[in-house]
Amino acid sequence: MSHPHPELAAPPELPEGGLRVVALGGLGEVGRNMTVFEHAGRRLIVDCGVLFPEDFQPGVDLILPDFEYIRDRLDLVDGIVLTHGHEDHIGAVPYLLREKPDIPLIGSRLTLAMIEAKLQEHRITPYTLEVKEGQRERIGPFDCEFMAVNHSIPDALAVAIRTGAGLVVHTGDFKMDQLPLDGRLTDLRAFARLADEGVDLLLSDSTNAEVPGFTTPERDIAPVLDKVFHAAQRRVVVACFASHVHRVQQILDTAARHGRKVAFVGRSMVRNMGVARDLGYLKVPGGLLVDIKQLDDLPEDKIVLICTGSQGEPMSALSRIANRDHFIRIGEGDTVILASSLIPGNENSVYRVINGLTRWGATIVHKGNALVHVSGHASAGELLYLYNVVRPSNVMPVHGEWRHLRANAELAVLTGVARDRTVVAEDGVVVDLVDGRASIVGKVPCGYVYVDGSSVGDVTDASLKDRRILRDEGFISIVVVVDSVTGKVSGGPEIHARGFAEDDSLFGELRLLVEQALEQAAAEGIGDTHQLQQIVRRTAGKWVSDRYRRRPMIIPLVVEV
Repeated sequence: MSHPHPELAAPPELPEGGLRVVALGGLGEVGRNMTVFEHAGRRLIVDCGVLFPEDFQPGVDLILPDFEYIRDRLDLVDGIVLTHGHEDHIGAVPYLLREKPDIPLIGSRLTLAMIEAKLQEHRITPYTLEVKEGQRERIGPFDCEFMAVNHSIPDALAVAIRTGAGLVVHTGDFKMDQLPLDGRLTDLRAFARLADEGVDLLLSDSTNAEVPGFTTPERDIAPVLDKVFHAAQRRVVVACFASHVHRVQQILDTAARHGRKVAFVGRSMVRNMGVARDLGYLKVPGGLLVDIKQLDDLPEDKIVLICTGSQGEPMSALSRIANRDHFIRIGEGDTVILASSLIPGNENSVYRVINGLTRWGATIVHKGNALVHVSGHASAGELLYLYNVVRPSNVMPVHGEWRHLRANAELAVLTGVARDRTVVAEDGVVVDLVDGRASIVGKVPCGYVYVDGSSVGDVTDASLKDRRILRDEGFISIVVVVDSVTGKVSGGPEIHARGFAEDDSLFGELRLLVEQALEQAAAEGIGDTHQLQQIVRRTAGKWVSDRYRRRPMIIPLVVEV
């Protein structure tokens, strides 16, 4: 899928001293975050994440940003700044480093540890530069300063980028939790100091721009978890994101209070929590964690399992448990907590898992019936606060669907940012900051790149359309043998169907219509097999549409003898 923007042409040359901003993902969608900054002939990338597929993208594992715009300019990239360790911000890094492994990665301690663990699986050893809040680093012509922001993963950073074109601030994902579990607040003093210097362009997280007020603090979940654990009769299974260290910390603390042992389930969960524990971001009471192989030796009312699968991912631990395709068997009296929000597009998958678990007798606790999740993103009240502190000259909302971007732009206008200085763009749209003003100047190609197993970029929108037709409508194959001299049918038509109607007796009328169509073609002197196949396809398609109101894939094969 791409956004062609017919009203926009290719961008002109960047004026000398200007700054160009090109989002290759993350605008008009929640995920695939990647922004390219260009100045003085060099490039700086902020984040390089993945987007997870929806139902209309069958067979796709991940969706990457389109690297085509920078593919022949990778030698000009001075570094990739990673704001935090979530998959929608770091998940595509291995695929970019396959093309040029020596691009430096810049990020906080936990973020780099998570991406390094991921890169080990791809057999890539990266060049890294560890930074922390308050630190300032020169990366080519980009003078970068890093600020602490609070999010649903520790060690998240915002970045201020000083260039000859002006000062740009990218918030990354953030909220303003005033009582964070790790005591690490969003550094409003640093933002205020940058405001005194003069922020020329602010790129701000838009995910919760439609939500009024302030985001609920993470610690408000603790009493709810405590109540659920108290009422649980047997095992407690908690599904959450494999990178949500704060959420896992609360689950561990609650399990310890109730005398339960905890086991991690799922490769990514085990990997990430191992990294967080080794670096001291996850505090685990002694003796609390057990290996999953020890579960049979423990009473069922003393067990807590923390697993992946809160979004209904087909191969995740929770989905396999719901499908009885896992050695963990859910039963009557078990409690399952889905400690996450629903990512748009995943609703059907999640409810399918909930129904599957309920079928086996489990009690399901989720955001819809209990406060077991709070967002990691700033709501409208916090965004207003940010704009009033930073006082930017220009605003470019990022990280969100169109409705989020528009809502965020309106908040900026309410705080005094001129409407013509709020730039609402989407992937591939080119924004230049020249002489203190940000404006849209063109577009670059920017489609979806699909990962399907070991294949990267081979699956196209056309092939996904074929997959959807096969999934939803089935297919019909028609084999006909024709005489190469006379053009008359000498064998068949043989008609076979799958996923449509597999009773061959239904196709007697269609056989007759195909024969008549081919006889008419022979009478008109049409003998090219490709043309004959198109005639068979059109004849069968019209018959199926008229008779059944269906549009299966039709595969004709005409053989000359």
